[in-house]
Amino acid sequence: MDYLIDTHTLIWAITDRSKLSAHARQTLENPADNILVSAISFWEISLKFSIGKMDLRGVLAEDFRKLADKMGFRLIPLSVDESASYSKLDKTSHKDLFDRMLIWQAIRRNLIFITKDSGIAEYNSMGLKTLW
Repeated sequence: MDYLIDTHTLIWAITDRSKLSAHARQTLENPADNILVSAISFWEISLKFSIGKMDLRGVLAEDFRKLADKMGFRLIPLSVDESASYSKLDKTSHKDLFDRMLIWQAIRRNLIFITKDSGIAEYNSMGLKTLW
């Protein structure tokens, strides 16, 4: 199966696996599953770290890329088509722009989104599939 992980899932997979659900942990560790990390997550980590809104437990923001590589996660860019079609994502009460773009990538690429954020259930009607 193909999965896109939310930014907090990436951070916890690297810094504190105990914060992951058992199901999420099993999926991330299953070599048969294809785990994807979006460039959006690296941007979010870097931005929030630089303004002091994110504690990375001693890991530098710029180290997340190589740590994700080391874990066997596949890194994906944000495509021009995903950026240009983002306006098609339904407007909901969910305001986090990073989350919204990750949700849109998951929908557009037909990926299962691994996230603890229960507030994104509003997007299930658009085809979002989630796991936690």
